[in-house]
Amino acid sequence: MAETFRFRLDIEYFGAPYRGWQSQAGGRTVQDAIEAALARLGEGGRRLQCAGRTDAGVHALGQVAHVDLAKAWPADTLRDALNAHLAQAGESVTIRDAGRAPPGFDARLSAIRRHYRYRILNRRAPPALDRERVWHVARPLDAEAMGAAARTILGRHDFTTFRAASCQAKSPIRTLERLEVTRNGAEIWVEASARSFLHHQVRSMVGSLARVGHGVWPVAAMRAALDARDRARCGPVAPPDGLYFMAVDYPESRTLTP
Repeated sequence: MAETFRFRLDIEYFGAPYRGWQSQAGGRTVQDAIEAALARLGEGGRRLQCAGRTDAGVHALGQVAHVDLAKAWPADTLRDALNAHLAQAGESVTIRDAGRAPPGFDARLSAIRRHYRYRILNRRAPPALDRERVWHVARPLDAEAMGAAARTILGRHDFTTFRAASCQAKSPIRTLERLEVTRNGAEIWVEASARSFLHHQVRSMVGSLARVGHGVWPVAAMRAALDARDRARCGPVAPPDGLYFMAVDYPESRTLTP
């Protein structure tokens, strides 16, 4: 078997044009875009493995993937060449950094924490510059009430209520380490951190928190919905536009080998 060299790629993308991260029949995906760029470098047939698959329309500032390549590319050459091919193809994807991965590194299995941010534009006027980048909610939201409700579901729980019906995870048990709501001018940010999330979990929690922010639910209703372990008790799922995969934490040093 020919020797291969494992590389880590740190990736940023605008998700609106894509049907998500994962390659699939009949759809344009982020994985397809990067693998096509690799093929143009003579590394055809290489499969990327990412830290967390994102859905259609979801964005990323800090996605991480690994790939095994036939050539021991200099890190800057690999990054710049991939970005040149991605730009030439008109893709909304950028390789922020590239380098040789540490021994045993796996973008998904080595991850110990994933971080997401959800952006809500909470003003009467719709966005002009941030269309497809935020969830526009014209009706006022009470960010303090949303924050209080978010704190009631921190910790290790059965998150069935906030899990998509199509979720393929073996267990609905997750440990939610952070769910914080802050207002930044006209925007409300909901920031979530955990080792792993269920399918649609963040968007489901945000949609339910919006009910609290509108005064439709009292603060205590968020925990009551969680404890019900019933998908029917979830609020409307927030759209993908405002969701960003922000970063991934790993136990080993993040210094990449040039």
